[in-house]
Amino acid sequence: MKDIRTLDLNLLRTLDALLDERSVTKAAQRLGLTQPAVSGMLTRLRKSFEDPLFVRTQRGIVPTLRATQLTGPLKQVLADVERLFQPSVFEPSMADFTVAVAASDYALVAVVAPFLAQLRLRASGIRVAIRSADHARIQAQFESGDIDLALITPEEAPPDLHARGLFDERYVCALRAGHPDGRSTPLTLDRFCELDHALVSYSGQQFWGVTDDALTKVGRERRVVLSVNSFMALTDVLRRTDLIAVVPRRLVSDGDGLVTFEPPVDIPGFTKLAVWHERTHRDPGHRWVRSILFEACGALGSE
Repeated sequence: MKDIRTLDLNLLRTLDALLDERSVTKAAQRLGLTQPAVSGMLTRLRKSFEDPLFVRTQRGIVPTLRATQLTGPLKQVLADVERLFQPSVFEPSMADFTVAVAASDYALVAVVAPFLAQLRLRASGIRVAIRSADHARIQAQFESGDIDLALITPEEAPPDLHARGLFDERYVCALRAGHPDGRSTPLTLDRFCELDHALVSYSGQQFWGVTDDALTKVGRERRVVLSVNSFMALTDVLRRTDLIAVVPRRLVSDGDGLVTFEPPVDIPGFTKLAVWHERTHRDPGHRWVRSILFEACGALGSE
């Protein structure tokens, strides 16, 4: 870009729409403009940035490397400009926007459910969109505006994002009420290892987890006969079979047909974080939403 004084802010909105839609026609529909008008604005953008920005393919337009590099900074600039026109005092009852949250099915139960219960009471106009937690792409998802919050662990959090601990989680054993071994809990280590186990692996193929790491340290092993990629599916399986599983405590805190007890081996727990990008860090609406999330989870520390 040669001179910012010659750039129309509407051109940046058009560039943002083109990057999201990858189609001149769809970008025009989103902006409420005609296709020729958007094509003309793209021509001006190319001159301003001295780059083609997009190339045509059979499936639409594809951003150049320069355009891809602009995605994150562009989202930030537009968010900053939008904040200029927002009222200085945020009123939850009048709020009308969407918060996109990346969460696993465990986080849906342990975090999102109590958070939504509080949010709906105080700001019914705020919508929540749940996205899959893709840890390999989480930085890109934040920069593109696909997500506003992520519920992950410290090991999964990129170093340059804002973060706050929500709670420390620990593991418990779970089996169905009426299980033959349900009355003898807590189980001895011997009996624990004799039972058939189930675990959650998001790949759906791994028969090893933190429990197996802990057992190895004391020279023991168990038999895992089922690996699933969903905690919700796992709890349903436990209610219908004689399998046993080691699961996060908050996942089964309401009982609901399951018996829980302490594992007979020391299994380290984990910390659940809320993570967000600089793009929404100072936004009054998002700050308020995060405060409700922290309150609902009894969050650790301060923002």
